[in-house]
Amino acid sequence: MKNMEEHNYDRRNWLKLVALANTGILLPTPLLSCMDKASRQSQEEKVNTLLVISGWQEVNIGDIAHTPGLLHVLETFLPNAKVILWKRKRSEEVEKLLKRNFPKVEIVYGSVDNNYDVDNPEVYDAFKRSDLLVHGSGPSVVGRTSLQAWLKRTDKPFGIFGTTIQEIDDDLEQLLKKAAFIFTRETQSMGILKDHGIAGEHIAFAPDATFFIDIRDDNKANAFLREHGLEEQKFICAIPRLRYSPYHKIRKVDWSEEKIKKVETVNERHKEEDHAKLREAMIAWVRETGNKILVCPEMTYQVDIMDELLIDPLPEDVKPHVVKRGYWMPDEAASVYAKAHTILSFECHSPIISAANGTPMFYLRQPEDTIKGHMYYDLGFEQWVFEIEDTTGKQIADTLREVWTNYDAANAKLKTNMDKVQQIYKQRTDYIKKIYG
Repeated sequence: MKNMEEHNYDRRNWLKLVALANTGILLPTPLLSCMDKASRQSQEEKVNTLLVISGWQEVNIGDIAHTPGLLHVLETFLPNAKVILWKRKRSEEVEKLLKRNFPKVEIVYGSVDNNYDVDNPEVYDAFKRSDLLVHGSGPSVVGRTSLQAWLKRTDKPFGIFGTTIQEIDDDLEQLLKKAAFIFTRETQSMGILKDHGIAGEHIAFAPDATFFIDIRDDNKANAFLREHGLEEQKFICAIPRLRYSPYHKIRKVDWSEEKIKKVETVNERHKEEDHAKLREAMIAWVRETGNKILVCPEMTYQVDIMDELLIDPLPEDVKPHVVKRGYWMPDEAASVYAKAHTILSFECHSPIISAANGTPMFYLRQPEDTIKGHMYYDLGFEQWVFEIEDTTGKQIADTLREVWTNYDAANAKLKTNMDKVQQIYKQRTDYIKKIYG
């Protein structure tokens, strides 16, 4: 490796050659060859910086998992890029998780006001140092004000990676038309973009970045599994969900009384009929295999509904086989899901974390859970998606039985589809490389 003095000498000579060439003087072939070599070295040494906006909330392990998933995509397929994370939500626990797994990633925070000004100068410094801004996976363009702040102060490109875009107002339409790329996490969003005149080769499908999550907490997970007698591939996980997440009970929200009433009414109407179908599969698993079930949450509020909806109504012979888990971080969940036999979830992201760790999963899809669930169909998982209003408990139980009687086939199917995910990420990051390269 060259020392600093040699490097500076080479650079001085390179600058002299460039100056001569710019005068129009014809340079000898050896000198031209030297310039070409120096140019290649300069290109190789260049480090591009990506500013990533992500980290929308911490009450859902799926929303937390978006960020490490995307960071792993970038470190895998764009290994020479420096990454700065503009994290939208502060959490000491999540920040420790990210720093533990991505020590090279710089993290900045900053809120954006109505004039698209940021309250932290560290973000503006990140703007100056970054070549491209990437909006991470989410339920919508959650960071649209952050994108506007970027556009207000730079003329550098931005793009969106693995996001659902279900509704587009006039302001968002104008913003999206300025994007260098828009990779939606299911193909239905692409149709909505097209209806608004947004189309082209820069529009493509890229699954939710959680599909590439690669963080684990095996020590914590293994201690929990040992404590509760949960043996590898001898337990399934069951995750409940209400039709609408009751955010008015979780944090301060700007909801009208009318909206709160609608959320509570719909949740009350469907909670028993939905979860009775999952319980039928749970009962079949215990009675036919003799193995255990872990009931666990994806969101914080679900800890409070586990007993009512999944455990208390079970037959007395099944209840002793059920274990409960409180709210956790996605790294521990990933380690537990990796040891499970199958994941059955009303939530969208626990099955994704499961798939990323090589464990078959079922997504019990409620119609209120937006179009994001269509990514499962886009990736070929339709046999493991159950549209809950068109599904019986017997169908879920029968499919689970097919999985445990032919587990090798289920694992082969999972691997094929996850290989497809990796290929898509490679293609999309190749496109990103062209933008800042």
